Amino acid sequence: MNSFELEKPAPYHIQFYEQLKQMIFDGQFQPGERINETQLAKQFGVSRSPVREAMRLLEKDELLIADHRSGYSVYTLTEKDVEELYQIRAALETLAVELACKEASQREMDEIEQVHTQAGEAIKEQLPSKEIVQLHEAFHQKIILASHNDRLSKQLNHVNALIHYCRIFHFSGGARAETIQREHAVIYSEIKERRSREAVQAMREHLLHDVMHLKQVLSKTNKE
Repeated sequence: MNSFELEKPAPYHIQFYEQLKQMIFDGQFQPGERINETQLAKQFGVSRSPVREAMRLLEKDELLIADHRSGYSVYTLTEKDVEELYQIRAALETLAVELACKEASQREMDEIEQVHTQAGEAIKEQLPSKEIVQLHEAFHQKIILASHNDRLSKQLNHVNALIHYCRIFHFSGGARAETIQREHAVIYSEIKERRSREAVQAMREHLLHDVMHLKQVLSKTNKE
């Protein structure tokens, strides 16, 4: 008898978790906006239970913040948060790029190059920012996987949602996309030649530029 595995649909609260997370990323909920559990349940035509569970998962991601009224508000990015988050990124992703220079297989090198090329094509074709951001994220993720350090990858997974939120927040396409692409090209070039010191420096400078740009965006937003 042939064995097979049934593909079970994701639990309702996981489906709502993914949906609500995407709504936050898409700007359908603004920073600081209070989320009404009852209204969401009515909107989706479900009980409050799966919505409540989804919101608890988003709280763990720090995309929702519990308030004193036993409700939730959408996370508001601050400069202090940016500094702390990018300190983590710099520590882990510079280590990832150093390890990738030593551990990456040729197939993994090819995958890093491929996703970098795809991002360049997306920019030239002026595809939606969402798609370009996803490709830029994939570039970093390929490097992390090429480090062959599962614990490093797991540590970054803990802050992935906030990292994605930052990328969306400060990404404006156009010149910014091209700048990121050029910096990624330098990082890839150093990895390809397995020059770990230069690759680490290129990644560190890239993330520093990200922080500087994000702070500028935050400063401008706070003045409006």
